Amino acid sequence: MASTIENRMRTPELQSFGAEVRRLREAAGLKQAELGALTNVTRAYIGHVELGKTRCRLDFATRLDNALQADGDIIRAWHELLEKMKSIKYAAYFVNFPKAESTANLIRVYETHLVNGLFQTEAYAKVLLPDPDEFSTRINRQRHVMDEPAPKIFVVLEESVLHRQVGTVEVMREQLEYLLELSEYPSVRLQILPTIYVEEARAAFAIATQSDRTDAAYIVTATKGMTSADPEDLANLAEAFASLQAEALNVRDTRALIRKVIDERWT
Repeated sequence: MASTIENRMRTPELQSFGAEVRRLREAAGLKQAELGALTNVTRAYIGHVELGKTRCRLDFATRLDNALQADGDIIRAWHELLEKMKSIKYAAYFVNFPKAESTANLIRVYETHLVNGLFQTEAYAKVLLPDPDEFSTRINRQRHVMDEPAPKIFVVLEESVLHRQVGTVEVMREQLEYLLELSEYPSVRLQILPTIYVEEARAAFAIATQSDRTDAAYIVTATKGMTSADPEDLANLAEAFASLQAEALNVRDTRALIRKVIDERWT
């Protein structure tokens, strides 16, 4: 089992870079030991880079690019990941979760008051985020996570969100129409939770699951929120999400309810 220190080092950015190195190495028909010999490092070091267990300096990225005849792909990937890390402008309590979210294979979300940020239209988001930088960060986050290949995204949304006005009637109608559109995506499962009490669910949360099945969670609190990778927190949230899905409307009935609310309230 990986140590706590090692897990902290394996950020999504390093894992993404490592996956690109592995892809190019395999495309070149080289084994790790052979690439290590070409770049003057050990096979183990190449393995650590590919698994995201070690930080990779630009000079080594350049050596990799030359050895794999990648025409600058590795160098560009290194710079892109560096800029991505610098450009994320989330609040401090939220900073780790977008990194996990951006490389996740599966995202599970429970929302109680607002449409989740990944599913917000620009007009809806502008009402919530009048600051241009915050709005731009939200839209960039959407585009990055939703780009193909998109992760599986399972969302349970409380019914009250459909009725809570954010902006104008037109903004709400567009937002709910967009939810209907998203619900048809192969990668999205959207369910509405009727106004009932679910004991395990006390606040909104999201869970991002990586390809190696490791999880990170973002949990909303009364004043801000927190990111957690604590096994007990993750187990409790997974159980809560299963309960929420069991109590929520199925996907088809969810679409019918959203259409009904559009027709009766936002038209």
